[in-house]
Amino acid sequence: MVERPNKPSSLVATPGLPPQPTVNFSDDNSLVTATLPTGESITVLLYGATVISWKDSSSTEKLWLSSAAKLDGTKPVRGGIPLVFPVFGPPPADHAQTSSLPQHGFARTSRWEFLGKSTSESSGDQQTGDLSVKLDFGLSSAADGLDPKGKAAWPFKFNLIYSVTLNRRDLTTSLVVTNDDERAFDCQVLMHTYLKVKDITNVTISGLDSSSYVDKVDAASTKTQSGEIRIEGETDRVYTADGPLTVSEGGKTLFTVTRDNLSNVVVWNPWVEKAKDMGDFEPKDGYKEMLCVEPGSVGGWQTLEKGDAFEGAQTIALGA
Repeated sequence: MVERPNKPSSLVATPGLPPQPTVNFSDDNSLVTATLPTGESITVLLYGATVISWKDSSSTEKLWLSSAAKLDGTKPVRGGIPLVFPVFGPPPADHAQTSSLPQHGFARTSRWEFLGKSTSESSGDQQTGDLSVKLDFGLSSAADGLDPKGKAAWPFKFNLIYSVTLNRRDLTTSLVVTNDDERAFDCQVLMHTYLKVKDITNVTISGLDSSSYVDKVDAASTKTQSGEIRIEGETDRVYTADGPLTVSEGGKTLFTVTRDNLSNVVVWNPWVEKAKDMGDFEPKDGYKEMLCVEPGSVGGWQTLEKGDAFEGAQTIALGA
């Protein structure tokens, strides 16, 4: 090869166009990071298609991730936004289709394929350029990355498309489930979002007043929420409710969570003793700085006939 003494440097962006979002892979191709021109970013681990980081323009992290989380594909990630499919929690023994599956199914323990990115045009700001980037990931019953234990326990043909969209002030995750089998199947989906807070004792959740919920800490009894939620001990509740939820700390809105076609929301915090019992939950007092608000469809089953599809999504918007 002949060396050119005045070889031009590579172009970062096309001349004349505003800055564009960038998408980069880690050296081992296990992580995908998307960054907006204004500095906001997300990082997604292909194992589980797990969003493990969401930062605003000042690089402030918005998701909680255990310092002991396994990112090498040996176990589900503790923190971020793990995906739950096709069953939520320990599989019920009386549901034949899912009774042999591991807890929370296999979506979070399979290696997903990165399908590509797309961007949307900004509203006239030529300095910041495109202010939205969408990353798409796929997993199917024919995929090499499908957890073999899950495939053996749930032998249906399916296709999943998971999209993660980053805007300057919000993050949207959406999942489309398609039945490619000749048979109908039942499924549940949930986005197990770990939000980062400063002090859980100052946090309130509004938007669930008068909603029915199952209290899994109190023998799965059914109760009705009265007023705002405060976390004062181990909390594990499955709410059925419509409308947005607001997570505030010290009276200031941190997050507003809206849901599309996801009628349930799980509110979870392990508190002191449960955190001690989880080997991958670190630091042990990390429960003080996290809150799980998990939109899903888990109160019953979504039954998909041949060719049917189900789509659910959440949008987490940052407070002022």
